[in-house]
Amino acid sequence: MVAETATFPIDLTKTRLQLHSSTTKPTNAFGVASEIIRQQGPLGFYQGLSPSILRHLLYTPIRIVGYENLRYLVVVDNEVAGGGGKATILPFSFFFVLPLVLQVVASPADLVKVRMQADGRMVNHGLQPRYSGPFDAFSKIIKEEGFRGLWKGVLPNIQRAFLVNMGELACYDHAKRFVIQNHISADNMYAHTLASIMSGLSATALSCPADVVKTRMMNQAANKDGKAVYQSSYDCLVKTVRMEGLKALWKGFFPTWARLGPWQFVFWVTYEKFRHAAGLSSF
Repeated sequence: MVAETATFPIDLTKTRLQLHSSTTKPTNAFGVASEIIRQQGPLGFYQGLSPSILRHLLYTPIRIVGYENLRYLVVVDNEVAGGGGKATILPFSFFFVLPLVLQVVASPADLVKVRMQADGRMVNHGLQPRYSGPFDAFSKIIKEEGFRGLWKGVLPNIQRAFLVNMGELACYDHAKRFVIQNHISADNMYAHTLASIMSGLSATALSCPADVVKTRMMNQAANKDGKAVYQSSYDCLVKTVRMEGLKALWKGFFPTWARLGPWQFVFWVTYEKFRHAAGLSSF
């Protein structure tokens, strides 16, 4: 909750950039941020925070504890190869099966977050927002799009979660161990900071295309013919590249990285401190 609240303005900026089409006036992260302040004030940066926190209450504890308990399930003896000891290999199923289950549970909250973040663009153009709050969003989505509408964009969400977990958890784990084992730093805040920076960059580079597709799929509404703009995540991917170029898949890369870095720093440092206070070992 602390990490999400601290970095949410950057997440909102990233989402607005990903929804920005090449057919409209070009903009950048600073342009989007200044427009939000001008139109909605500082509180406009927290549009959609409550469903985002709800999502993390369901999603983050399970994946963190799940990773920690699963990473030692597969142990390979690498002494023959000259490794000098035991090597651990996290089962591939963790990166796919667990994100699949978690995203099915948390996807409705993520959908509402994206919709509420996108509503700010309507306010900037003098239009009424679609939803007055998270509960209003849930009820209207179910009424207008059916119960299944809450899981719109769940497939690209699973794909993104798969890539983020691979880039974030595994990279942080191995980066921190590399820093400690090579005597770059002891197991302290400096080591946690270095590891979180590396994992943030890795997670962003891997997940940004899936994040763009997920955001557009979740925010889309039916066109005049009653059909959705994108029929599937693959259709969204193809149309985005065809109309806006390959670079469009990394729209919002720098604000995403700017968010993931601080998010992981705040999260991992506080998480490690809480573990220490509770008498547990380091992650």
